[in-house]
Amino acid sequence: MRDHPDAIMLFAAGFGTRMGALTAERPKPMIRVSGRPLIDHALSLVAPMNLARVVANLHYRPEPLIEHLDGRGIAFSHETPDILDTGGGLRHALPLLGSGPVFTMNTDAVWRGPNPLSLLAGAWNPDEMDALLICVPRARAIGHAGEGDFLLDDTGRIARGPGHVYGGVQIIKTDLLHDIPDRVFSLNLLWDRMAGTDRLFGLPYPGKWCDVGHPEGIALAERMLEDSDV
Repeated sequence: MRDHPDAIMLFAAGFGTRMGALTAERPKPMIRVSGRPLIDHALSLVAPMNLARVVANLHYRPEPLIEHLDGRGIAFSHETPDILDTGGGLRHALPLLGSGPVFTMNTDAVWRGPNPLSLLAGAWNPDEMDALLICVPRARAIGHAGEGDFLLDDTGRIARGPGHVYGGVQIIKTDLLHDIPDRVFSLNLLWDRMAGTDRLFGLPYPGKWCDVGHPEGIALAERMLEDSDV
């Protein structure tokens, strides 16, 4: 089994409920920021990694995404009749992703700064880590009103608590997915198990990140992309 990721799962199946009318006729990854769909912002980070497999999961209004991504070498993991959440969705896509650790990426955020996928690849240590998450300092997390998700210690190990915001990008080993009996479940279940064995790590992001999970995030992301002060 390979130790380093050569595949990525793009989470693109969600309902985009917080977007209101903007997702009435299209999936959230097709919402435009600075003239480009969110899915294209994500793929611009994926392309330089030269990964062997790129997979997107689909559920809500998949047709616009299928049409937009046609011919771009992306495999689709269809979740029907029910959406499977992040953990169930990742496990469902494993036949397309292959064995070993994989990248996963949410498609409702925009980045300004170093490629988070490249940063993760450079810091990944499979001997110590079961997952490595990009964690954004709250001051660099644009459009995020919460107190954060994780605390990082001096070794990079993370625990639940206010501090850094999970940026929606990680490297994760997938073997533990098969230990979850539920069909629909969140990756939070795996993270908690990994944290319990001191194998859950975080990597601080040095650039800026904007949550585009709500309508106000579109303008915030566009201003962030125009801002020369990173």
